[in-house]
Formats: sequence, structure tokens, C-alpha cells
Amino acid sequence: MSKLWDDLKENMKEWSSSAVEKAEEMSRIAMAKTEEMTRISKIKFEIHQLQREMGRKYEELGHLAYSHTKEDHMATFSGNTEFFNIVNRVDEIKVEVSDKESEIEKIKAEYGIEDSEIVDISKKNEPEPTIDGPKVNDDDLDAKQEKDQNPRESIPE
Repeated sequence: MSKLWDDLKENMKEWSSSAVEKAEEMSRIAMAKTEEMTRISKIKFEIHQLQREMGRKYEELGHLAYSHTKEDHMATFSGNTEFFNIVNRVDEIKVEVSDKESEIEKIKAEYGIEDSEIVDISKKNEPEPTIDGPKVNDDDLDAKQEKDQNPRESIPE
């Protein structure tokens, strides 16, 4: 019985030692993956900030176009340095965003990170600006057109 007990104790020592080694290895892997996920999240936040800046630049372009057309009665922007500075900044931002997206892809490839493992903050609450303008819901557009056609219905009595 003593031999059986000694063998059992020896086996338990080996198993626990092996389990500790595996746990240490898994924690190292988890820490490395967490570090890379943090790097990706930071870059995604920077992309989000760049997209917000691009949206502000589009807004500036809209204001400039409106005031240029309304006040100066001009529909051309040739020679307008402010206009071209804004357009150039939008192009620079697009290049910066592309570079950051490439950096994310390198990190994902290097560490074997899947898209499903990453939380995308840029998809939350704020649409990505486009040159075509904001997306308009057809129902909202129909309601606005109805209101424009029947202005008396929208006036409270």
C-alpha cells in the first residue's frame, strides 16, 4: 500500500507541475494578445478621431461653398486657397486613415488576431462622413416633403 501511495504522490507532483507550466504559458499568451488588442484599439480610436476631423472639414467645405455662392454670387472655387487647403487636408486625413488601417492589419497578421475578437468603436453612434453627404432615411424625407407641401398643417392653432 505504501508503494501505491508513493506512486500516487509522485504522479500528482508531475501533473501539478505540468499544470502550472501550462497555466504560465497560457497567461503569457493571454497577456501578449491583450497587449496587441490594446494597440489595435488605440489605433482604431485614432482612426475614429481622424474621421471626425474629416467630417468637420466636410462641414467647413459646405459652409464655405454656401457663403461663397450666397454672398459672393460665385459658383467656382478656382484660386480660392481656403477651399483647396481644406480639400488637401481631407486627402491627407484619408492617407493617415489608410496607413493606420494597414498598421492594424499587420498587427492582426503578426499575432493571429481575428476581426471578431476586436471591438470596433468607429461603428458606434456616429456615421462615417462621405463626400455624398449624410445618409437620409426615406421616411424622414417623405415627412419633410409632406410638411413642405402642407405648411398650414404643421402650424399649431
